[in-house]
Amino acid sequence: MFPQGRHPAPHQAPGQPFKFTIPESLDRIKEEFQFLQAQYHSLKLECEKLASEKTEMQRHYVMVSVCVCVCVRVCTEIAKRLNTICAQVIPFLSQEVSTVSDPVSPRGTPLPSPRENGLDKGRLLKKDPCSPASTASSASSSSLKSKEMAMRDKAGTPGLKSSTPTPRGDSTPGPSSTPGIRPSLSKPPSMEIPHPPSLRTPLAVPGPYPGAFGMLPHAAGMNGDLAGAAAYAAGLHNMSPQMSAAAAAAVAAYGRSPMVGFDPHPHMRVPGMPPSLTGIPGGKPAYSFHVAADGQMQPVPFPPDALVGPGIPRHARQINTLNHGEVVCAVTISNPTRHVYTGGKGCVKVWDISHPGNKSPVSQLDCLNRDNYIRSCRLLPDGRTLIVGGEASTLSIWDLATPTPRIKAELTSSAPACYALAISPDSKVCFSCCSDGNIAVWDLHNQTLVRQFQGHTDGASCIDISNDGTKLWTGGLDNTVRSWDLREGRQLQQHDFTSQIFSLGYCPTGEWLAVGMESSNVEVLHVTKPDKYQLHLHESCVLSLQFAYCGKWFVSTGKDNLLNAWRTPYGASIFQSKESSSVLSCDISVDDKYIVTGSGDKKATVYEVIY
Repeated sequence: MFPQGRHPAPHQAPGQPFKFTIPESLDRIKEEFQFLQAQYHSLKLECEKLASEKTEMQRHYVMVSVCVCVCVRVCTEIAKRLNTICAQVIPFLSQEVSTVSDPVSPRGTPLPSPRENGLDKGRLLKKDPCSPASTASSASSSSLKSKEMAMRDKAGTPGLKSSTPTPRGDSTPGPSSTPGIRPSLSKPPSMEIPHPPSLRTPLAVPGPYPGAFGMLPHAAGMNGDLAGAAAYAAGLHNMSPQMSAAAAAAVAAYGRSPMVGFDPHPHMRVPGMPPSLTGIPGGKPAYSFHVAADGQMQPVPFPPDALVGPGIPRHARQINTLNHGEVVCAVTISNPTRHVYTGGKGCVKVWDISHPGNKSPVSQLDCLNRDNYIRSCRLLPDGRTLIVGGEASTLSIWDLATPTPRIKAELTSSAPACYALAISPDSKVCFSCCSDGNIAVWDLHNQTLVRQFQGHTDGASCIDISNDGTKLWTGGLDNTVRSWDLREGRQLQQHDFTSQIFSLGYCPTGEWLAVGMESSNVEVLHVTKPDKYQLHLHESCVLSLQFAYCGKWFVSTGKDNLLNAWRTPYGASIFQSKESSSVLSCDISVDDKYIVTGSGDKKATVYEVIY
């Protein structure tokens, strides 16, 4: 009835108004103050907690805002880069010729595809015939030009036979001043050899094989890494500066090495070629043409998989240089890939490339005479026998299985020289291309001459055999390619050209034959159909040619110092390398992982093929 803790004063009668004494009022005020103070402290703590939460929320908000801004920027940049990449890649896939010009260092928008096969509008390119005589390569392209011009002046009127005896001295092997014309040599008439321009006896001109070597000026710096997008370099001169930057990025994205921007097309056009064949307006120079049975030529539209897919290399990388000491006219690689054989003047040197640091040959096989050049060397599949031929009437058969290699037999023919060799798939027969135009057939077991194919009216310069061992293909200085039936011993076909044939190769997996010519053309023939492809990237004589064992690509080398890898059969340029001198010979390992070349600057170069 009374508030707790309160009782009426003794003098207060029941029912009267309640009155506090002063001490009681003070106590009550004190209690109320303490209660409010406690409430204040409680509210203050709550406020501080809310303020702390607010601060934390603001911090999170700022962080989220920053992240959102960064993400937006990143997404925007990614979108821009994706658009740029798409603009660069779409031409590779669609092969449409871009009307916008220009890329930056390794290779703007849009970027012409390396496998494009167009030609600059209004540009007419002419052929550069094999120089009749040329000087050794030098570091200065201007000096090379002047030397070459001087040598051309000295060469005299084409079609006239050289009347100057050829001194030996320090000179290196070379052709007559006019391809196809025999030089008058300081030898008995019986030893006068009708060499092809890349295979003739020495002239008193610095550098080997004048007219086949050394000698057209080109930009330096292409040795070593080979641009898988090397075909890109073919059109580099057509691109604007903006495009070159974007192109560089694209090439980097594809893992291809940048190429030095030399122009491989200035002399590619056949004189009088109709304007309709000079390429796609606004595109790069056309270098691959399909020739129909009726002779109609059209630039080849390369398919999307021209440079991609299983078995197609991306580029090649120089891994070794073998300093032979003489011009390397012949090379071959062992199987498995361990030894490289390089043929020069009077000897074959054997190199162990399984240890890249090796700078010296492991052995030297002295063949022929000291001053005569080896023109071809071939290993039997077992790797235990090497056959060597060159500027002599004798072929040497070497036994490599003994601790010290030795000659186990010599085969002598009536021809003064052998230009090329081929071995049958069963290793029982050897075929030699003779300087008199005959093809000698040798029984390797009995070491006897069993047959001669006669047909070439001038030296037989190159040879290859089908994988089944039933057909033989030969090229000659009489401007013909011939096929032979090895079972019946007779000629099957003859293909006539307007240029001497220096090299050929038969595709291991299809009916295609690639032919390299003195005119700088490479022609790829279908062996049963009349149509063919004509390729125009080389600027001078095509001196050697070899198919990869997978058959999907092949390489050719030339007097223009160029090694070029082509797609079978239409000839899209897969990669290129520029060497410092004419590239006379080449070979590809059985596993298609290595290429070796022999050159006029007295060395062989080993490349690793990158897939």
